[in-house]
Parts: sequence; structure tokens; C-alpha cells
Amino acid sequence: MSSATSPSTPSCQTLSDYHFPSHRLSRTLTDLSKTPLVLVACGSFSPITHMHLRMFEMAVDHVRQNMSDEYEVVGGYLSPVSDRYNKAGLASATHRIRMCELACDQTSQWIMVDPWEAIQTEYQPTALVLDHVSHEINDILGGIAPYAGAPQSEHRRAHVSLLSGSDLLQTMSQPGVWSIPDLDHILSGYGIFVVERSGSAVHDALAPLKEWSNDLGKDWLENIHVIRQLIANDISSTGIRQFLRQGMSVHYLLPACVIEYIREHGLYREVEEGKEKRSSSMPPLSRKGKEKEREMVKAVKGG
Repeated sequence: MSSATSPSTPSCQTLSDYHFPSHRLSRTLTDLSKTPLVLVACGSFSPITHMHLRMFEMAVDHVRQNMSDEYEVVGGYLSPVSDRYNKAGLASATHRIRMCELACDQTSQWIMVDPWEAIQTEYQPTALVLDHVSHEINDILGGIAPYAGAPQSEHRRAHVSLLSGSDLLQTMSQPGVWSIPDLDHILSGYGIFVVERSGSAVHDALAPLKEWSNDLGKDWLENIHVIRQLIANDISSTGIRQFLRQGMSVHYLLPACVIEYIREHGLYREVEEGKEKRSSSMPPLSRKGKEKEREMVKAVKGG
């Protein structure tokens, strides 16, 4: 599928003319016994790589092989973070949105790019991004039809779930990085599909999450679905930027259309100021210390 906009033209959508992309969303289930599932990957995508795209395919395979009696994947979304994220190596939102659009248009028939998060004037927590996608699909579009011609009253609410690498899950298990209310909102309400990556120990991250959820009388772990990488793929945007700054080839590491876009716009040539301190989808550090965590746990319990 070709894009309607020239590859060299950055995306310029603003909040005033924003529209939720649904052109590749399957509006009707192929099996009416299943729950429609929508996968959402939040991150910098600076730039988007084959690994980001492969996560979606691995998640679909995981659902088919392990959860086929419960879910049917009906759509997938990339949600680039806004410029207010203030991370080293972050290209402008207009460039990152356009690179994601090109990658999806030319390599996938079902993944879409939702620019809502990227065009916000303030940083949006991941929990709010998932709320937004769920609202657009279930409340604005009216959910998913269980069969062709089904009346609106029979449409089903799509279950939205976060999709990420295991490095994000590790940040969730670090005290003071994510707020307990946000973790509970995501892991209790939406769940997460986690693709294993080298250097990120998934099981080490699960222990503190289990403890915190037990304190709330919840079981977050039942909503954390770990996806094994049968063929290792540890391409990272950080590594890609380093290659580009050194004038090295990045062919076959990211889509050719993205490489051409980077070349045309001269992206990632400058030395980055500061260091990579956060995971690509990780929120700004805002809450620190065990005492603060205890206070938030009490607040959630009380709520």
C-alpha cells in the first residue's frame, strides 16, 4: 500500500485536525466466539526499526498459538511519544510520525500509526494513551462487529493491550519510576504483551510487580504475557543512531523507505547531548523512594 503523501514530506497533523486512524482496523470478527484484541506499542521510534515491526507479528503468533480460544487480533498501533519527552536522540515528532507511517504503509497490511500522543503539547503517560485508543475504538467507532451485518447493540468492545520489549517491563519493576496507580491501571485494565530482549531479565522484573499487586489484592502477572524470541533480534534505535553518526550502513536493519527518509532530511548526524537514561517508552522520572511508593499503594487501596 503506497502512501498518499510524498515520502519526503513530514507529517503536519495538529490537534485541531486530528483524526483517529482506522483504515486497517478489522471491524468484523472472523470468529464470533472471540474477543477483539488491539495491540498498542508506545515509544520514541527514533527511528523505527524492523524490531519494532516484528514485535507485532510475534504478538499475533503468540495469541494464535497460546490464546486462540480467547482473542482475535483486529488491529495494531504505533504511538510515537511527543517532543516533550525530552530524550537524547529524539527527532521531531513530525519526522518520527512520518517514518512510522512509511514503515507501516510499505511493510504491513494491518499496523497503523496513531499520531495523537506525538502531537500533544505535554507528555502523555502510557495509561492515558491506552485510554485514548480504547475510547476511539469502542466509544467513537462503536466497537467491533461479531459477524457481518450485526446490529450495533451486538458490537463488542475491543480489548486494548500494551505491546513492548522486556526493557520496558524492567522499568515498571523499578521503585519510583512508574506510579503504582498507573501500573495498576495498565496491568489490571489492559495488560501487556512483552517481547524478550537480550540483557533484560523478565523474571527478575516480575517479582516486585507480583509483590506490589499482592499488596493491592490484585494479580497483575495474569495480564503479563511474555513472548519468547525464537530468532534473536536486538536491533535498537540507539544503535541505529550510533551507526548513522559514524557513517556506517544501516541497510536491512530498518525499512528502506525509512533509510531514504533519514537520508533526505539529514537526520541523526549530530552528536547527541546527554546520555540515554530511559527506556524508549519509559515515563519521565517523577516519583522516587520506597516511602512515596507506600503512600501511593495506600491511595490505590483506599480508592
